[in-house]
Amino acid sequence: MRYVSTRGKSPEVSFQQVLLRGLAPDGGLYLPIEWPQFTVKELRAVLGDDFRYQALATEIIYPFVKDSLDKDELSELVHRSYGSFSAQDIVPMKRIDSKLWIAELYHGPTLAFKDIALQLVGELFENQLQKSSENITIVGATSGDTGSAAIEACRDREGMEIFILHPHGRTSEVQRRQMTSIHSKNVFNIAIEGTFDDCQDLVKGMFADVDFSTRINMSAINSINWARVMAQIVYYWWTSMQTTESGTVNFCVPSGNFGNIFAGFGAHNMGLPVENFIVASNRNDVLDRFFRNGEMELREVAPTYSPSMDIQVSSNFERLLFEVFKRDGRLVEEAFKTLRSEGSLSVSADTLSEIQKKWASYKVTDQETLQMIEKISDECNYLIDPHTAVGVQAAERYIDVSQAPIISLATAHPSKFPDAVKEASGISPSLPGHLQDLYERKESYEILPNEESIVKNFILDQMRDQ
Repeated sequence: MRYVSTRGKSPEVSFQQVLLRGLAPDGGLYLPIEWPQFTVKELRAVLGDDFRYQALATEIIYPFVKDSLDKDELSELVHRSYGSFSAQDIVPMKRIDSKLWIAELYHGPTLAFKDIALQLVGELFENQLQKSSENITIVGATSGDTGSAAIEACRDREGMEIFILHPHGRTSEVQRRQMTSIHSKNVFNIAIEGTFDDCQDLVKGMFADVDFSTRINMSAINSINWARVMAQIVYYWWTSMQTTESGTVNFCVPSGNFGNIFAGFGAHNMGLPVENFIVASNRNDVLDRFFRNGEMELREVAPTYSPSMDIQVSSNFERLLFEVFKRDGRLVEEAFKTLRSEGSLSVSADTLSEIQKKWASYKVTDQETLQMIEKISDECNYLIDPHTAVGVQAAERYIDVSQAPIISLATAHPSKFPDAVKEASGISPSLPGHLQDLYERKESYEILPNEESIVKNFILDQMRDQ
């Protein structure tokens, strides 16, 4: 398997290069040169009695990595990755009504869906670095959950240092403390005076500075890194196969940076029968507006009850556009240059019509988010977090459109957003046992302005001190 850039100017590379590099030299994102093909029937036959999440993950992921890992080696890494998960099924399913299911993606160590990918990415990083005797500097941006999941996956590992940028004052307290209370010699937290988009732009700017990124051997752990998306593809197959023997399903995904739902589209490209992907947005509705009118127009980011979705520049949307433009990297590059220079990009009416055959979207307000948390609590005796509530609200709007089941992805444990959950339901969700003392732990992080040169100097200074 070889990988190509969505901008079309970088040479094809191996999985190891994609993993350790993250972003392509031409500024694009990597995708496999072709999508491996599976059927539900084939996978059920291959797995037989060993139909467990880890076994399915090994089968799905292996074609993407077989130039770097043999299958037994991959299987060992997969099993280690999910050894700390609290749910035996890794991704349990909760039935809400006859057509609606919730897939619980939050049973990893940091209580968010990011753990499913990042626990494996941490193992893959260490495996490849041991083989190559390299050291890397991981620099990532987070709107809340990626940071803690990345830190948990990389803490105390040899051959890597990790710097995580989060928007100062724009995450929940639990999200922040999960990052800033980890005290490890290879972990550094930076609070940026700005939004998540500012953090993401800083990371992309550092990648674009070839002298700097080469000097620190910079790598990515955001979903711009293909390995993140690759690992997430698995749970689309898993949840679909839990819901139906071989039929078609719909997926509804609360979406910010677009990596989670694009992984579902990747699964579909590999043969998973999916009728529609439903994009659920909060008031920061840049994605909803695109899927409705074919134009992506950037606006100010507004704080909401679902802060991980408070985004205007959805990085992984570039991967979808690459597929929509029939893998013409020149068109993708032009579109994103226009987005940066003019604040918007658009597709033709015919292209939008084609997109809408597979994609739907809904915008959900803060009030509707709270109402859904309350409704699910009252009717199902079940707590959901605000991001999951955005998804379930969108799924309920779509439920009469299709006869196929809808799987709505629950992206975070309700205890990560206790204030919103208590306001809506009257119930204060408690943290699991391993995080019971989170509010007593000492925090450590640096507050820096939204200036690339200052952030670069901070990174270099910390590395010199090691």
